Amino acid sequence: MILGDEIIVNSRRFDKSLKKSWNCRVTDIQSSALTLVGEFAEEVTHPDLGTIEAGTVSTEYFWLGRWYNIFRFERPDGTLRNWYCNICMPPTFGVNVLDYVDLDIDVVIWPVGRVEVLDEDEYTRNRLRFAYPLEVQEMTNLALQQVLERHGRKEFPFFPVSS
Repeated sequence: MILGDEIIVNSRRFDKSLKKSWNCRVTDIQSSALTLVGEFAEEVTHPDLGTIEAGTVSTEYFWLGRWYNIFRFERPDGTLRNWYCNICMPPTFGVNVLDYVDLDIDVVIWPVGRVEVLDEDEYTRNRLRFAYPLEVQEMTNLALQQVLERHGRKEFPFFPVSS
């Protein structure tokens, strides 16, 4: 992957089946991290996020060794909509493809600073359905704690809530 490349991002279930897929552009490459930018081509209604407008920009941060990724959603006018954090296994890469296994728990952080942990019931169902190994369960819990602490300390990529 090189800067400017168009790639496909695949979110997968624990059994590797495809959950969802979208296109992004590579905007930054570090030794242990990758930043992508995508745009919602059409309006999406999400049960927890409400309506996401077409033209919403998603800046997506993936770290090679971390069990989470963080998306910063900006409205078409450039204002912060929210952050969306997936608890997931570290990403893997193919030719112009990034794959990650979504472990179901998500964190949404609103510009006013309100934090919501989502889909814990889905995690419980899938933990049993796919027989998540103990290490995966432990890493899921640790990753959730790390995301919440990172936000609490306003570490990258969480910016001051007034931005």
